[in-house]
Amino acid sequence: MKNIKYLILLLAVPLIGCSEPIEVDILLKGGQVYIGDGSGSITADVAIKADEIIFIGNASGHFVAARTVDVSGLVVAPGFIDPHTHSLEELQSDDAKLRQNINYRLQGVTTVFNGNDGGGDPDILAKSQEMQATGIGTNTALYVGHGAVRRHVMQNDRRPPTEAELEQMKALVDGAMDAGALGLSTGLFYVPGSYSTTDEVVALAKVAAKKGGVYDSHIRDESTYNIGLEASIEEVIEIGRRAEMPVHIAHIKALGVDVWGKSVPVIKLVEAARADGIKVTADQYPWLASGTSISAALIPPGLKAGGEEKYLARLNDPKLRSEIIIDVEENLRRRGGSEAVLISFAKPEWQGKTLGFLAKANAMTPAEMAIEIARNGDAKIASFNMDEGDLTNFMRQSWVMTSSDGSSGHPRKYASFPEKYVTYVQTKNVLDLPTFLYRSSGLVADTFNLCGRGYIKTNYKADIVIFDPEEFSAKADFQQPELLSTGVKYLLVNGQLAVDEGTSQNILPGKLLKRCSGQ
Repeated sequence: MKNIKYLILLLAVPLIGCSEPIEVDILLKGGQVYIGDGSGSITADVAIKADEIIFIGNASGHFVAARTVDVSGLVVAPGFIDPHTHSLEELQSDDAKLRQNINYRLQGVTTVFNGNDGGGDPDILAKSQEMQATGIGTNTALYVGHGAVRRHVMQNDRRPPTEAELEQMKALVDGAMDAGALGLSTGLFYVPGSYSTTDEVVALAKVAAKKGGVYDSHIRDESTYNIGLEASIEEVIEIGRRAEMPVHIAHIKALGVDVWGKSVPVIKLVEAARADGIKVTADQYPWLASGTSISAALIPPGLKAGGEEKYLARLNDPKLRSEIIIDVEENLRRRGGSEAVLISFAKPEWQGKTLGFLAKANAMTPAEMAIEIARNGDAKIASFNMDEGDLTNFMRQSWVMTSSDGSSGHPRKYASFPEKYVTYVQTKNVLDLPTFLYRSSGLVADTFNLCGRGYIKTNYKADIVIFDPEEFSAKADFQQPELLSTGVKYLLVNGQLAVDEGTSQNILPGKLLKRCSGQ
């Protein structure tokens, strides 16, 4: 606490010496200010001019503000940075209200990452220019997705690339890095990423590494689908070692009954790699249910080789039926059975029901019902497949930050940050408040080289969340996954009040963020 007060005083000295009051746009008065580095709070004022924080301390008599906001009794913290979302649909919408990104604003999030899991668009420059021209409600930063790059060059072919194709993919990654991509993301569990070898990924990761990028991965197997959880963590570490770059494990978890308890050996693997000089981090959402689709979770990925037409033909081929059912039944077993699979976003007659319920209602086995859903438009699911002991083990690690992995039909898209705060800070005391704030802001900014973000410091961008510590809470659940969170009273994005007195404002002050130059 003494160190924080000393720092604040040092920051305040140059401005306090001015004889005339300084004009500022916003003055936050008397809040509990957390710098965002894991240390405690101090009661202080924060002055903002244009898009920057220019003062932290006792502002009495030194400023004339266009807007003064009394934030006494409220937490004033760096705006949360979510390193794993799927919010491009909203940010690219023709509807300006959707582009506000309200569900993230009301969680206290000022920056969202996109292009995770190997997705997105290889043309980062065009995508960035398009979003900046139309306006977005939060900041965003983009990965170049390995799956998107591979599909652009090879469609969904299940084979290694030719030398010429690999060079094409390298050129796309190189261009995306020049356009400001954070790094390379992969979805090695998903098609077409699952068709790639480690050597292919390393070759592309090296291109991103030369431009200062990070490697982010939905690992090849979070369970026992193919190479197993521990081998998949080892693959990430190997990629980091061979490409000589930082690596990041997306939504770290032990998925399914076969790997419950595996957080212990996974943590040991990561700690050993970090001790060996490899920069390894991870993000995590605070839910025991993952979110994906019926086809991704239960249908063998090899069926998707060659594109949608061939995929559907294989699903409908009676000669393959018995083999597919065996695979689906095994995938259901590892995920905890058909009652652990909730249809979260699909046709109205399926939505909100478990796979087991639908199977009985349609006089089918659960595996047959899953195939029927996959054949007829697919469905998003919430899959209850995690053990809380593993979740809290990961959460306690200094290298694990907060994320949402927000997807339709799952409350994590609307409620991950307040859910973690209420359940794991206030109720279960897994983390204290300063640590929660750091893992949701400063740690993310430092890991992904976002200059001038993630902390409340002078000359930093004014991305700030102000929330009521008694009211900040999640309202969304698995029955009503799109209820907005409460308790965020004010949210500043680049110095503008994107949330004012608890209400999202009709402004679009977000920026396309790039990694720090020269890093």
